[in-house]
Parts: sequence; C-alpha cells; structure tokens
Amino acid sequence: MKKICIIDGQGGGIGSAVIKRLKERFEETIEVIALGTNAIATAQMLKARANKGASGSNAIVQTVKRADVIVGPVGIIMPHAMMGEVTLEMAEAVCQSPARKVLLPLTQENLTIVGVTGAPLPQLVDELLDTHLAFIGY
Repeated sequence: MKKICIIDGQGGGIGSAVIKRLKERFEETIEVIALGTNAIATAQMLKARANKGASGSNAIVQTVKRADVIVGPVGIIMPHAMMGEVTLEMAEAVCQSPARKVLLPLTQENLTIVGVTGAPLPQLVDELLDTHLAFIGY
C-alpha cells in the first residue's frame, strides 16, 4: 500500500481538497497521512478522510522519510513560506526524502514559476490525479 503524505499549512484547504479527491479515486487502497504545519491544517485534512495525521516540524521531518509520495503546495520546499510556518528543517526533509514529490504551483510567496498557467485549484487537483499520480494503484 502506497503511503502518500499531504503537507499543508495555514487552514489546510489545499490539503483537504487533494485528500478528498484521492480518497474518492483510490478509496482505502492507499494510506494518506495528513501533515500540517499547524494543528488547524491537520484537523481539516483529517476531516477530509486522511488515514492519520500529525502537526509540526518534527512530525513532518520524521514522517516524510518513510513516504512513497509527498504532495503539497510549492511552498513546502521553501523555508519560511506560508507566513513562516515552513521551517528550514521541514523544507530540507521534504527535499531529501526519497519519496516522489508532486508540488502544486500555488504560492503566496514572491515566486514565479515559468510555464505555469495559473489554473484554479480544482483543475490542478484533476491534473495531479490524472497525470502525476496515475501510477498509484497499478
């Protein structure tokens, strides 16, 4: 069973949207671990049917080591992103994890990614599942 870590911060809305769609598509054939940079984000992702969840820097640092896939907004690899919720240790752990990283180009940071079209979140989640996570379940 694939372990998919969803990392989100602030209100957890992005992570919740991803988890709902993952569970609709793959049901219980995958393990979804909600990792919030804060407790509110984790709680929201657990309501979206994550199998389990944890909050904070140490939980993220330790859990991403054993993940098969890490999904989150691009800010999860940027220290001090999400209004400072992403620590240097979190960003470093995500980058060094052997897991496949699939990042959504959503950011409130002063960052531009060339080639990104600025599609709305529901469309990005569709692309995430249809293109970048299509290998899950096979």
